[in-house]
Amino acid sequence: MQVFWGKGPKELYGGVEYWHTPERCGWLQKQGEYVKTWRRRWFVMKQGKIFWFKSDVVTPDSVPRGVIDVNKCLSIKGAEDTINKANAFEISTHSDSMYFIADTDKEKEDWINAIGRAIVKHSRSLLEHDRPDYTNS
Repeated sequence: MQVFWGKGPKELYGGVEYWHTPERCGWLQKQGEYVKTWRRRWFVMKQGKIFWFKSDVVTPDSVPRGVIDVNKCLSIKGAEDTINKANAFEISTHSDSMYFIADTDKEKEDWINAIGRAIVKHSRSLLEHDRPDYTNS
């Protein structure tokens, strides 16, 4: 997947340079998409996208195992009661819910707060983008 129709990783992921100065990064567990086992992955949040990798060594040649576009997220909330696991949280979109487990309660809260702020920031920028401009009327 390194090259997809002549595009490198930078073009595939919206030009986000996920390999340096992330807004937030760290280890989380996530459930596999097909085999529902919990896997430890390195997560990087930057510019409205959440990427995950097998390793915490992320370079321009690293190819994310997946990406979540924050502007498709409806909510983020704790999910300990839902999946019966400590330090769990859930990200919901129109079509899906994904569950994650942090190592500590503080890390869970930090991820929820950071992603929550990114959701609000992105929803505001989308609203401002869609708002009619009456300044030239």
